[in-house]
Amino acid sequence: MAGSDESDVQLAVWQDREAKLYRVVPYGGLAVGTLLSTVAPTARSLPLAVILPVAGAAACWVAWFVTLHPGWHGRRGPMTFFYVGLLGFATTLVIASPWYGFFAWVGFVYAFFLPGRWPMAGVAVTAALLGTSQSGGLPSLSSNWLVWLVMVSFNLIVAGGVSWFAFVAEREGEKRKRLVTELTDANERLAETVRENEGLHAQLITQAREAGVLDERQRMAREIHDTLAQGLTGIITQLEAAEQSRDRSADWHRHVDNALDLARESLTEARRSVRAVRPEPLETARLPDALAELGGRWSARHGVAASVDTTGTPRPLHPEIEVTLLRAAQEALANVARHAAASRVGLTLSYMPDVVTLDVRDDGSGFDVGDGSIVPDQDGGYGLTAMRQRVTRVGGRLAVESEPGGGTAISASVPALPGAAA
Repeated sequence: MAGSDESDVQLAVWQDREAKLYRVVPYGGLAVGTLLSTVAPTARSLPLAVILPVAGAAACWVAWFVTLHPGWHGRRGPMTFFYVGLLGFATTLVIASPWYGFFAWVGFVYAFFLPGRWPMAGVAVTAALLGTSQSGGLPSLSSNWLVWLVMVSFNLIVAGGVSWFAFVAEREGEKRKRLVTELTDANERLAETVRENEGLHAQLITQAREAGVLDERQRMAREIHDTLAQGLTGIITQLEAAEQSRDRSADWHRHVDNALDLARESLTEARRSVRAVRPEPLETARLPDALAELGGRWSARHGVAASVDTTGTPRPLHPEIEVTLLRAAQEALANVARHAAASRVGLTLSYMPDVVTLDVRDDGSGFDVGDGSIVPDQDGGYGLTAMRQRVTRVGGRLAVESEPGGGTAISASVPALPGAAA
């Protein structure tokens, strides 16, 4: 990139020198033509009294358009007007003295300031003027027209070709400048975009970090409720039952043992939750078996009949789906133990093509669901709210049906996302 910039600088220097040279060349041609017309006039040259005023006017014409107004070089209108006048002066001077062919030559230089295809017309006229000058002027045309034609053709081919290649090179240089400018602008826009993207990236990282922290907090809140809160509630229930059965040694020992088992299970699940590990029942068994084991332990612990049924063809599900259904079953059974005063509970796990449904029904006291929304737990616990959040988080739906004295039915439907086969 540094080499390209240095090359551009050198090119600009040479182009500036070239522009300065082209501004001086017309005066040099006029000076040479005037000098030769003075010291070596041809037989058909007009008197100096006629030639010198025209040469002076031509110098003033060039000075006005080229020297005094260099900014006009990029304007087609003024330069076209200048070129037509330049050809007029050159024609007059060549007719007055063939030596002014040295001045007419500048027509090749300025021809390419004309618009469209007119530059080639300017080259042709200039070639004709040079051919006339080289063949001795107009008086000799009638007797030596073939020589004049050869001179014109030679000038047109050689000088026109050189002028054309110079014109093409100039156009390519301008195109290259435009491309370099566009590339520079594109690089600047790209750099600006990169800077903006860096800012957005940093902002996204911050937002992702904040979202991750919030998501982890919500996960820990659910896990704490599903493990510690449920376990502590069960322990309190068992200890209260043990307190009421002090006179019955066997019952007292059974409730205390249940409380100890709940404490150990809660501690194990709490440790697994901190490490974001799946619940232990799902590590060692399939979901239907884990639910059956859960129902059996819950029934033995609370003395309430619990049945677990599975319909459809069991199949491995995504781990998050299985954890959601297991936690929903644990929360539903915990609610039955705390609030329902039921005599029996039924759990049904239904495998269907697109969804898997867990239904938990009891014949307990029930409650008034009102407009169908889940009411907050009376003890201020997470309860059904946590269950709904879990189910909704995996794209599922939770429905609760209950009425006072008519028991409660909870249905959790989740997508049947496949998991790895065991």
